[in-house]
Amino acid sequence: MQILLAYFLNKINQLCTPNQLTEIATGEGIVNYFDYTAAVSTMLENGTLEITEIEGTEYYRLTEKGKAGVEVFKKQVEKSLRDKVYAAGLRLFARLKSDMDICFDIEPMGSGFSVGCKYKDGDMTLMDINLYAPDEDQANFIRSKIKMNPTDFYCRVIDYIIENEEYVPSVAESDDGAGDDSAVEEQYTLW
Repeated sequence: MQILLAYFLNKINQLCTPNQLTEIATGEGIVNYFDYTAAVSTMLENGTLEITEIEGTEYYRLTEKGKAGVEVFKKQVEKSLRDKVYAAGLRLFARLKSDMDICFDIEPMGSGFSVGCKYKDGDMTLMDINLYAPDEDQANFIRSKIKMNPTDFYCRVIDYIIENEEYVPSVAESDDGAGDDSAVEEQYTLW
């Protein structure tokens, strides 16, 4: 387990908070939580892993001793298991990046709530939209649904806009007025 964690931290080449590493290792049932916590404790004790603080947030960092051991011992852990942990880490960091790219603002508005949603890619605002919700629970529901997959939401909005055409109602023939021109004429005058 220690080798697996060291391999992941070395390969990802990014600092992880203790909560992030716990979620990566145990969140998808890849490893047992108790085995994970025992491995982290051992790594901290033997100096292959250290905790560093940056701007008030604690991160796990692989030490030089840990990095040296990775290459020597990585053959002891199956490649499929190494790949699973690495993929879980990439998914978590992608989700965290996505969370940073979208922000919400829920405010009371008349008889309901306005759900402001701003989706950005770096410095560029891709979408800035306000949606109405009749109550705060529904406003929070809208936010949670968009937050589940903001990229998909954005793509669906763009697809709808691209495929949208002017609505042209069809003239429906009435059952009793089939063939009667006055019924069709009367229908047009109502519009």
